[in-house]
Amino acid sequence: MKILVPATSANLGPGFDCLGLSLKLFNEVVIEKANFTSISISGEGSENVFLKKNNAFVRIFNEIYEKLSGKKENFRFIFENNIPLSRGLGSSSAVIVGAIGAAYFMSGFKVEKERVLNEALKYENHPDNIAPATLGGFVCSVVENDKVFSIKKELDSALKAVLLIPNVAMNTEQSRKALSANFSLKDCVFNLSHSTFLTACFLEKKYDLLKLASQDKLHEFKRMQTLPELFEVQKFALENKALMSTLSGSGSSFFSLAFRDDAENLAKKMAQKFSASRVVCVEFDNEGFKIC
Repeated sequence: MKILVPATSANLGPGFDCLGLSLKLFNEVVIEKANFTSISISGEGSENVFLKKNNAFVRIFNEIYEKLSGKKENFRFIFENNIPLSRGLGSSSAVIVGAIGAAYFMSGFKVEKERVLNEALKYENHPDNIAPATLGGFVCSVVENDKVFSIKKELDSALKAVLLIPNVAMNTEQSRKALSANFSLKDCVFNLSHSTFLTACFLEKKYDLLKLASQDKLHEFKRMQTLPELFEVQKFALENKALMSTLSGSGSSFFSLAFRDDAENLAKKMAQKFSASRVVCVEFDNEGFKIC
């Protein structure tokens, strides 16, 4: 079997831990039954020895497979990683969702996306990345009694994403520690109003209001301070026809959304302006993970 899992961009400014969308940038994993377990990795992380010795995908896959099938078996895992590691583009969620979906398939069970998503919540306790990785599109989610409830909206083909990916990694756990422990009522209301307004903008295709809607007062400023050039990235993107520009997840990548023609031009300008970082222009994904 082969499973493809998309990259994601979470938070989207004010939607801390609850909003995210899916990108056409995929990790691919081929899995075959074998006489002994083997792992090969190409692309992102291929030179990281730790990923072969302690591979999270393999560990989660084996846990779920043994639980479902009641058997311990050996497999060959062939990874082609296209999602940058520790850059705020959902690489860990892609691992979790991919491993669970693959384990269900290889165990002979029907691969139901709702089941995969709720199983993934046991490994990542907020749904902003795992929901779009599973379902595709723009997704808003809540968690109630250890269950994810999500609403998905397919993303318009007239839009594209521009991703600026610095050479500097950001650890999500460390990034969370940098956030304030307490927030004012005013800032909380600001984010509540903007995240709901942002959701409405996507649902109703009010793209001209995304710049307003995507403002945040809970996490972006603190996280961007660790890499101050990101403030300039955001300002430059918004001045060059980005409809919105936000820190992707916990960073260090920056996500900008624009109309298709504007996105191509923005990507070229950003690549020239911020030559130390990688800039890619990608389509949005509306399917979530896929099994071939």
